[in-house]
Amino acid sequence: MGRRRFLAGVAALAARGGTAVASEAFEVSLSEAEWRARLTPEQFAVLREEHTERPYSSPFNGEKRAGLYLCAGCALPVYDAATKFDSGTGWPSFWAAVPGNVGTRQDFRLVLPRTEVHCRRCGGHLGHVFGDGPPPTGMRHCINGLGLDFRPSS
Repeated sequence: MGRRRFLAGVAALAARGGTAVASEAFEVSLSEAEWRARLTPEQFAVLREEHTERPYSSPFNGEKRAGLYLCAGCALPVYDAATKFDSGTGWPSFWAAVPGNVGTRQDFRLVLPRTEVHCRRCGGHLGHVFGDGPPPTGMRHCINGLGLDFRPSS
């Protein structure tokens, strides 16, 4: 990696701050205390502080039922179970999000840029998107199960 790219990544990381909602306004906007009251400490760490859960720790890895995955912060449907696949990575993975319900931005936390994915309504950090997924999109949305709730189809 070139020196300029490294320094640009470090500068972007320093300027960005440490929370998913540092510089954006969202439809659902709560104080830190309100988010902490609404979420478990583990969910708060993932959704509001952009932490990553341990691989293979999510009960959603083995979930096979039809239904919708909702943002655990605001209950917006973000992934349809029909797009879920086993990526072998240890995190729930999907080849597409519910159209219009997630946002993305570049993430420089590991210096090299990645594409971060978040709930478009509350800004909650869900995970990252990579270009090594299956057809039809070729994308892999690698999502923290702690950022999700599941509503099975009736």
